[in-house]
Amino acid sequence: MNKDFRKWIGGLLFFFVISVGLSAQTKTLLQPIQFDRVNISGELKQRIHQNFDRLETDVYYPENVFPELHHASSQGWPGDKEGRTILGLVLDAQATHRTPIYLDKMMKLLPQKMNKKGYLGPIEEGVIDEQQLSGHGWLLRALCEYYLWKKDPQVKKYIEGIVNNLALPTKGAHLKYPINPKDRVSNVGEMSGSSVGVVNRWKLSSDVGCDFIFMDGLVQAYSIVPSPSLKSLIKEMISRFLEIDLVAIKAQTHATLTGLRAVVRFYEMTGDKTLLKEVEKRYLLYRNLAITENYENFNWFERPDWTEPCAIVDSYLLATQLWQHTENSNYLNDAQLIYFNALGHSQRANGGFGCDNCPGPSSSSLEVKEDEAFWCCTMRGGEGLSKAVQYSSFTKGNTIVFPMFYSGSYQFKTGNQFFKLKEETEYPYNGNIVFKVEGLNKKSNINLKLFLPEWAKSPKVLLNGKECKTIMDKGFVTFSLNVGSGDVIEYIFSMNTRVEKAANTSHTNKVYIRFFYGPLLLGYEGGSEINVPENAQISRTDARDYRIEGTNIHLSPVNHLMDSKVCKQSQYKKQILFRYKSNNL
Repeated sequence: MNKDFRKWIGGLLFFFVISVGLSAQTKTLLQPIQFDRVNISGELKQRIHQNFDRLETDVYYPENVFPELHHASSQGWPGDKEGRTILGLVLDAQATHRTPIYLDKMMKLLPQKMNKKGYLGPIEEGVIDEQQLSGHGWLLRALCEYYLWKKDPQVKKYIEGIVNNLALPTKGAHLKYPINPKDRVSNVGEMSGSSVGVVNRWKLSSDVGCDFIFMDGLVQAYSIVPSPSLKSLIKEMISRFLEIDLVAIKAQTHATLTGLRAVVRFYEMTGDKTLLKEVEKRYLLYRNLAITENYENFNWFERPDWTEPCAIVDSYLLATQLWQHTENSNYLNDAQLIYFNALGHSQRANGGFGCDNCPGPSSSSLEVKEDEAFWCCTMRGGEGLSKAVQYSSFTKGNTIVFPMFYSGSYQFKTGNQFFKLKEETEYPYNGNIVFKVEGLNKKSNINLKLFLPEWAKSPKVLLNGKECKTIMDKGFVTFSLNVGSGDVIEYIFSMNTRVEKAANTSHTNKVYIRFFYGPLLLGYEGGSEINVPENAQISRTDARDYRIEGTNIHLSPVNHLMDSKVCKQSQYKKQILFRYKSNNL
């Protein structure tokens, strides 16, 4: 047996072991619905199509995404704009079932823009550029998602080239990635990060910790091109990542959350529950210390300078994934609050995503900081919205699970029959969700679990107008029904207005209160800051208008459907933190 043949057999056996492990994990997990089994409608459809439209404007033409020279790639972030753009297009296309105009041209341009080692940007000698690695995290993610979609063998070769020629040569160096705050330049960096010096061969970025964005791309690559050497590199990176004092080093929250998603991804492959516990601890740290009062993010721990939709997307995905793996419904409550009040606020009229201020530490109002971060956040918004489509429904064995409610058509299987549940809802503006059964040739049993958020009360389920028996299980209304085509399942719960304390008590004065209806954070656009009467109560006048009782003060949700007034030019400002007239700060 020659050496090459032994190597081939070894690789085949290794891949088999990985595949068996993944298959065993899959049987016990909540599984999100596949893109080809959902046709979304309503507001989410409008959002994702508008984002798709934006990704096909001149900023994202192939010639503007790929620079001419290797050293000029993505203005110091080789692979970053390229990867994020391809990733956004690949996911938007699958979620909308719409053919991208420029994606094929981008994929054809990619090998022409690579250096002789098969990756983007310069071939660095003697240093490791964490911004180059970070950018290739997004490029790997894009190539992996493209390969999983199209099964193009050439794209698999691109993945292997980046792994072998850019990633594996860094093995051992990540153990010395600088995590001592004394080795980092503090309180520097703009919305697009920049290199800030070299320490231990590492060419560091103001986006502190962005090396671990690369880790997410590598872990997904490992699921496609597994090898012992790549697994060893990933374990090395995870080990170093989990050593970081995120607060002391003032880590970038986007890099942190992407790194945590990488660890979750590796947990899915290995089943190592200690990894999941480590992720939970760090998510809680982020949740307590680095969110704004409308559930956006501080761009760095301990630096509430502005928010970044890239990290908002990460936090939404991570919260949903943590629920998926723990079935702790608190994570789903978080995911909804993030989706409606953070993503639902930062998407702009053109479908792109922009940065806001950080209400809480220094302001009671939500304002626009940057109309659009077209160089990164608009593309990641594509991933967030696409995953919202996919995370709309899950299955676990023969049970159908709805953790979120969007209008659309969802296909499932019972026995040997495929059928659809056509959902119609105006959630979160009311608690009425209607499912119509379509496509069953004969009556069949289905098992359903419908999420009951912490702000929802008095749930009931009706089949063709008749109330059904249900039980509560881990935050879900759970039941089984015998249904046929034409049957109508109604899920009804009540939601009220309420007063809550500040979310980030480490950085927001505890005197402040916030007003909600369901998951919707409410704010005041009157201009000057106002105080409210003691024990103020809120009345709902219609779906998007609320009034503080005994006053003429009207509030509205920070969630908006790409409202053109949410921009710097209009001097948009919405107060979301209030204090009682009897309190002084």
